[in-house]
Amino acid sequence: MRYFTALIIILIITLYGQEKQDKETMAKKVTKSESEWATCLTPDEYRVLREKGTEMAFTGKYYNHKDDGTYICAACDYELFSSNTKYDSGTGWPSFYAALDKNRVLEKTDKTLGMIRTEILCARCESHLGHVFPDGPTETGQRYCVNSLSLSFKTEKDELVRG
Repeated sequence: MRYFTALIIILIITLYGQEKQDKETMAKKVTKSESEWATCLTPDEYRVLREKGTEMAFTGKYYNHKDDGTYICAACDYELFSSNTKYDSGTGWPSFYAALDKNRVLEKTDKTLGMIRTEILCARCESHLGHVFPDGPTETGQRYCVNSLSLSFKTEKDELVRG
């Protein structure tokens, strides 16, 4: 009976924690009409972030970027990835083996182009970031393959100035 009671308590605590995280993400949601997005993004950013486009490999400003800091959503400034988890996947796009927090990136099945992939979206504004694949280099096994146009970057110094 004690085991069952302990299991119920753990389940309640886990569910409460997930609900709290979900509410924190939902409270920060950014919603705009497509015409509003079109006025605050460049045409290329709009094509990638809102129309689920892809930039050409090896052309984005962050694919070979090595500075220390945080990669944020170009549409809403939500912190998504740390430079500590960035690595060279050889694909020509910025790649990360983990998000800052699993709740910052939404995953959605993508059946376009005759294949099944997992699309990744910003949890705050639901803008398209890229895709995640199960061939990453670390114990996570994940490769978050992200369009540079979906990202902005701030250094640790920028964080201190803003904080």
